[in-house]
Amino acid sequence: MEYVLVFALGVVVGSVVVLVFNRWQRQEMEKSFSALSLDALRRNSEDFLKLAYEALSRQTQVGAGELEGKKRLIDQTLEGIKGDLQKVERLVTEFDNRREKSFGEVTTHLRLVTEQTDKLQATTGKLQAVLANTRARGQWGERMAEDILQLVGFVENVNYIKQKTQETTRSRPDYTFVLPQNLKVNMDVKFPLDNYLNYLNAGADADREAFKQKFLADARQRVREVRTRDYINPEEDTVDYALLFIPNEQVFCFLNENGSILDEALKDKIILCSPVTLFAILCVIRKAVEVFSLNKTTADILSLLDAFDKQWSSFKESMDKMGKKIDEAQKEYNTLITTRSSQLERPLRKIGELKQQRGIVEPSSPEGQSAP
Repeated sequence: MEYVLVFALGVVVGSVVVLVFNRWQRQEMEKSFSALSLDALRRNSEDFLKLAYEALSRQTQVGAGELEGKKRLIDQTLEGIKGDLQKVERLVTEFDNRREKSFGEVTTHLRLVTEQTDKLQATTGKLQAVLANTRARGQWGERMAEDILQLVGFVENVNYIKQKTQETTRSRPDYTFVLPQNLKVNMDVKFPLDNYLNYLNAGADADREAFKQKFLADARQRVREVRTRDYINPEEDTVDYALLFIPNEQVFCFLNENGSILDEALKDKIILCSPVTLFAILCVIRKAVEVFSLNKTTADILSLLDAFDKQWSSFKESMDKMGKKIDEAQKEYNTLITTRSSQLERPLRKIGELKQQRGIVEPSSPEGQSAP
């Protein structure tokens, strides 16, 4: 029992000693590890600081280079902006100069426009005074008709006749246009405008309407006058319509928009013409004359071609006869140089043979001179 207690006590003491040794050894290991860790941390910190310093130096150098490049870029940009500002300043200066010049030109143009407007008003006043005179108005209408005729290319006494009295009716149209096959179309250029001018100058609506109706009545009366003047006369070889010239487009449009005067005139075979429509009608007349002349010329050419064909046929017959005679003469010539020549040469050859046989020599030969 005592041995057991001693053994147990020894075991306990041994365990205590082992525990104390292990604790001491652990503390020593911890101290050694701490020392090693501190040393490694110190070395790593030094290396890190060294690497950080080197990296910072490199970054500083790179940053300084980039900063210098950005500085140069900023300087260049500032120079460009400065140049652009100078250009803008020059443009503003030029714009100011041009504006002053333009204002001066506009002022000059306005002054010229004012002068032209005054002249136009004076001309308009003169034109109204002219249109108020019936005789002057007729001359003005004839002048406009003359301008249109020249524009179309008509020639007086060739394409038209001016103010020629008709033989059968003694009427005297202002213009007579010559058509193909000796046909004619007459035109009158006189047209009333007094009440139309009063209509334009009237202030009150009632006055305008009254002058309008008077002008339409004047236009109808003028159509009736043209109808009764025998401008359509088969005995004078006229076509079955006549022309009435209205020397103003505005008046023509006014008649077309107010009333049925144009339709009424067409029923009476009278065509109302403005300057534009007269130009179109005269172009058609000219083209018709040209086509008729061309057809007539074509007929003449065809007649000449028929005569030429007959003469050509006779010429070919004479040529055929001459060819046959030439063939016969060629045959006779061939006979002369072949058969006839052979027949003539045959006796000559026999005579030559006889001379040789009998020793007859020609006098011109040397042998003939030595003969006794």
